[in-house]
Amino acid sequence: AATPQFLLKELAKNQQLHDLEFISMSLFGDKLFDISPGLKDMGEVNALFVSDVTRKSVNGGYGNYIPVFLSDIPDLIKKEIIRIDVALIHVSPPDKHGFCSLGVSVDVARAAVQKAKCIIAQVNPNMPRTHGDGLIHISQIHGLVEVNDPIPEVNFGLKINPESKKIGELISGMIEDGSTLQTGIGAIPDSVLSNLGNHKNLGVHTELFSDGVLPLVESGVVNNSKKKSHPGKIVTGFLAGSRKLYDFVDDNPMVLVLDIDYVNDPHHIRQNPKVVAINSAIEIDITGQVCADSIGTYQYSGVGGQMDFIRGAALSEGGKPIIAMPSTTNKGESRIVSFLKPGAGVVTTRAHVHYIVTEFGIAFLFGKNLRQRATELIKIAHPNHQEMLEKQAFERFGR
Repeated sequence: AATPQFLLKELAKNQQLHDLEFISMSLFGDKLFDISPGLKDMGEVNALFVSDVTRKSVNGGYGNYIPVFLSDIPDLIKKEIIRIDVALIHVSPPDKHGFCSLGVSVDVARAAVQKAKCIIAQVNPNMPRTHGDGLIHISQIHGLVEVNDPIPEVNFGLKINPESKKIGELISGMIEDGSTLQTGIGAIPDSVLSNLGNHKNLGVHTELFSDGVLPLVESGVVNNSKKKSHPGKIVTGFLAGSRKLYDFVDDNPMVLVLDIDYVNDPHHIRQNPKVVAINSAIEIDITGQVCADSIGTYQYSGVGGQMDFIRGAALSEGGKPIIAMPSTTNKGESRIVSFLKPGAGVVTTRAHVHYIVTEFGIAFLFGKNLRQRATELIKIAHPNHQEMLEKQAFERFGR
């Protein structure tokens, strides 16, 4: 949500620049890198995570994708494996001491401003001032452009269909009082959060969060009292949602927006009790391999922080790493498959998987052999596809 859209649009007008490399995370905007001939002709997109704005570029031959754990990205920048010459950032106006805030996205931006030779900032009074690692003094900024634009708002949970609703009910039943949550954004996480109204003493340590957390904070369900790391605080790396969310985090000492190499470090995640990490998948094979970033060779998203939290939750005392997805695609195809599509990427390995949840139930795979895993996963596949999967499992494992 902190995409410096004004700066990017102005940059696209400069036809004298060539051979540039655009390093980006997940961007909001009007598909700047996809539809702008200016940016396309200036150079190449190198995406650390593929989103709507960069998907066409990456899959169209004039962009690339770097597969990397979200927690490792700051290290790539700090060690100059990825060199940042110019950082384009979006900040709040300076306070009386001259400090601006990176606001809703500290994540990898902090490493970028630490290493960039030149920092250009669009300064916006609508950007919340957040507590944590996002402060940058105005003396460090080489160029300032004042804007007065709304921060992009988005509702990730609009389409809570019956499948997402059922998955949310199943996962909420797995969550114990005193748990620490990593939920992500989307219909399934919002469905989970909407079912936690009777829980007690929940905490939040997540790479990102949205509006679904707010009712639980307002009701006192989320009070972070049982956390060992940053008790009493919501910890996140970035956030996106409504203006209500941005007003909530503005100058709110309850919310710490921190460098993603800290937030997503499994060593820090595991320090909290009963970490419940809820992540999604595009498809899962019957041995438990999780494809979450591609549809065959088509790069749909990225590795992101899924493995960071899956591992962190697995190491947490009483933790539960969960992969949740509807049993079928919008076209009715099974998401539980005998073999991943050719070219599909494995984001979470079968050795890391614990719980898989669809609207048809919960499969616990940890410690099970390949044939046992197939049996458990077929049970939670859509009934229309179970017979086919059973036949293919028999052909593979012999019984």
